[in-house]
Parts: sequence; C-alpha cells; structure tokens
Amino acid sequence: MSPHLNPWRTLRSAARYVHQFRDQIFVIKLGGELLDGAEQRRRIAEQLAVLWQFSIPLVIVHGGGGDLDRLCHSQGVAVEKKAGRRITSPEVLEAAKMRFVGSTQTNLLADLRSAGLSPVGLSGVDAGLVTAEKRPPVPIDGENVDFGEVGDITTIRPAIIHQLLAAGHLPVIAPLTADDDGRVFNTNADTLAASLAASLKAEKLFYLLETAGLLSDINDPASLLTEADPETLKNMIADGAIQGGMQPKAESVIQALAGGVARVHLVSGLDPDALLEEVFTNEGSGTMVHQSNGIHQTTAFENEDSKGSALDQEAVAHVG
Repeated sequence: MSPHLNPWRTLRSAARYVHQFRDQIFVIKLGGELLDGAEQRRRIAEQLAVLWQFSIPLVIVHGGGGDLDRLCHSQGVAVEKKAGRRITSPEVLEAAKMRFVGSTQTNLLADLRSAGLSPVGLSGVDAGLVTAEKRPPVPIDGENVDFGEVGDITTIRPAIIHQLLAAGHLPVIAPLTADDDGRVFNTNADTLAASLAASLKAEKLFYLLETAGLLSDINDPASLLTEADPETLKNMIADGAIQGGMQPKAESVIQALAGGVARVHLVSGLDPDALLEEVFTNEGSGTMVHQSNGIHQTTAFENEDSKGSALDQEAVAHVG
C-alpha cells in the first residue's frame, strides 16, 4: 500500500487535530458571492459538517451582496459603494432585510440541513445579539461620505450563540443589527464576523473567498501568501495591493487579531476541499494571518522539521 494512502496514518494524524481543536469555536464568514450557486453552497456545507462531526463548534456569518445587488437593480434602486463598503439608503436597507434573512439565508440553511447539521438562522437583531449605532460621516479621498443606514457595532451579547451551540445547533448570522431604540442597520459582514470571533474568544476565524487566499498581486493566482501578519496587511493597503471589497476584509482581520483571535485564515470557498486542507494539513491551502511574534512557532503536536500534509506524515499538525 502506498504510504500516501495509508488510512491508519491518516487517522492518527486526524486524531491529533481533533484533540487540538475539539470544543474550540471556529467562526466562518461566507461571502455572498459564494452563496449564489447551489453546488458551491453544498460543497461548503459538506466541509462544515466534517468539522462539526469532529466536535468543533461553528458559527457562520454570511453576506449576500450579489443577491442584494440583483434585487436593487430589479427594483431600480441605486447601488453605490465607497472604499469597498456599501452605501445603504433606506431603500437598500429594505432590500437587505428581504434578502439577508430571506432567500440568501434560507437557501444556506437548507444546504446545511441537508449536510446533516442543525442550523438556526439569526441576524444581529435577534436576542439583542448585536447593538450598533449609525455610522457618522467618514472622510474618504477628501470628502465626508455618509454611508446611510449603516451600523457600527458597539456591543456584542453572545449568550444566544452559546445557548444554541450547547443545544447542538449551528448559528447562522445575517449582517443586520439594531440599536436599543429598534432602528435597524446594515453592518459589514466581515466586521461582524471579526467582532463575533473576538467576543466568543474563537480559536479561529475563517474568511472564505473566491480566490485561494491573500494574493500579493490580485491578477496573479500564483502570488498566494501562505502567511502574513497585521503589518503585512497594513502595508498592502497603503501600497494599493489590497483595495475594493478586500480592504474592509483586511481591516477586519487586523481587528480580530487585536481582539484576541489567535489565527485568521483566508481560504478559497470555491475549492471543494480547501477549508479542510487549511485546518487538517501542515501546509494548508490559503493564507494564515497571525501576530508576527507567533509566526513559525510550533505546538506540542507539530514536528518542527516536517512540512508535508497529515495524509503522508504521522507527526505533524497544523500550527494555525
């Protein structure tokens, strides 16, 4: 039998990962573009089901930008973005309510259920999970930009998340928030995921993308960075290597790390096994971002000299 296909070696390696991550919360942020296709959703759901079966508690935060754009266009509502962030008029907010906790979330819940999970759909409004306040005008490129009905997070109350996880349910959260007077806001899903991960003291935060991870050159898929730290992201933003919708994502990664999240991973949501490869192999599949003083540190489960995957080495485990 080929050593690369040795099932017992694979099981031994998997057992090390399970020991390391059992009962450690993973927050998964799914971009709206990944939720458009049924096949993509099914593949993601299958990977999440594997993690869940290994007793890794999961919390999903989802966007729905593509779905929202299409609804706005169909209703003649203007779609406007600045620095990668959506400007939310009252009409756009109403459309967001229809989509985020409507078809976008329902389709995702159905696929997660089909994969054997027990998902519960929420938004930040439910059970006072997220309190927000209207974002004040922001200076961008020499002008003050009013983002409209956009909420900046002030408080996270994660009790409902812990209760759902303890009962064996998978929370699936849409990026709508509210203030204590009941005013509803659209909140950036990347920012919401980072805030939730910090509040939940999550072991990991994953952003599933259309690319393989963080690219030093957005036009070159081969320019994948396998590791980065906050300074790397800040420099790439300053140099223009990170821009558009990737900029708020990078900013939220920095926010999550500053909030105490140990590792943030940028991983393909299109590759059917990328998430599992990132978690269960030493090499990973995407980009792992952590504080610079943690790069290349080993754990009790890692062989310092090994670089292969868990499928062909006995004594390695994913550092991240």
